[in-house]
Amino acid sequence: MLELYQFELSQYSEKVRFILDYKGLAYRKIEVKPGVGQLELFQMSGQRQVPVLKDGSTVIGDSTAIALYLEQKYPDKPLIPQDPKQKGLCLLMEEWADESIGNKSRKVLYGALSQNPSFRTSILPKETPDFLRNVVSAVPPEFLEILGTGVGFGKEGVKQAKDALKQDLEALSLLLLDSPYLLGDTPCLADFAVAGLSMLIKFPDGPYLDLPENVKGQGIPGLADNSLYEIFFSWRDRLYADYRKPLLPTGTSDSSPTSIEIE
Repeated sequence: MLELYQFELSQYSEKVRFILDYKGLAYRKIEVKPGVGQLELFQMSGQRQVPVLKDGSTVIGDSTAIALYLEQKYPDKPLIPQDPKQKGLCLLMEEWADESIGNKSRKVLYGALSQNPSFRTSILPKETPDFLRNVVSAVPPEFLEILGTGVGFGKEGVKQAKDALKQDLEALSLLLLDSPYLLGDTPCLADFAVAGLSMLIKFPDGPYLDLPENVKGQGIPGLADNSLYEIFFSWRDRLYADYRKPLLPTGTSDSSPTSIEIE
């Protein structure tokens, strides 16, 4: 069985999960614990970042490389159009989504977590001890803002990212006005990239991610709840309903992530 080394809250991992589900491929999710888990991932793949896909003896890192590998190895239900112009647009939009929505959404999520302690603790793993939840909740927003400024996640950086995402979401909504998918009548890699990478802007409302119930359907104020982008999020919800496999009840499936084991 395919193995996906991932973070449950990684939007790049969600992009790959979308593709795997669309192609109907069975896979096991392995949650990589930050720190020690990433050391083993590095030993296996040569990188510390997720997602990483393991298919037998083949190991592939990077969500785009994984998508292209799956397209070649498992060609049923193709992701990339055959028409040259449509293919070019698909690949261009996928790359744009990685660099634009992927990076900006992390910044706006950091800004929201910095300013809202209850939101901050609500996305912690379910097994997080109460004392650690209290520590995370007690971190002053000012400290997180100073910390974020050093890596481009300060107040001004967050504002610029949010303003840019508004333009992105408006453009995507316009593309979807008269079309069921971004490039026509069938889904392609661009659709799954955009849908998966928008996860941090608004978490899907349904049994698709191993998240607390009170977080599902929630998102960034001013983006997730803005009626101007209703077309986009309705389209994304339809993609989830049509192509993303829901988690099965606990104890009946391996669909919930298994933590990586360190030897």
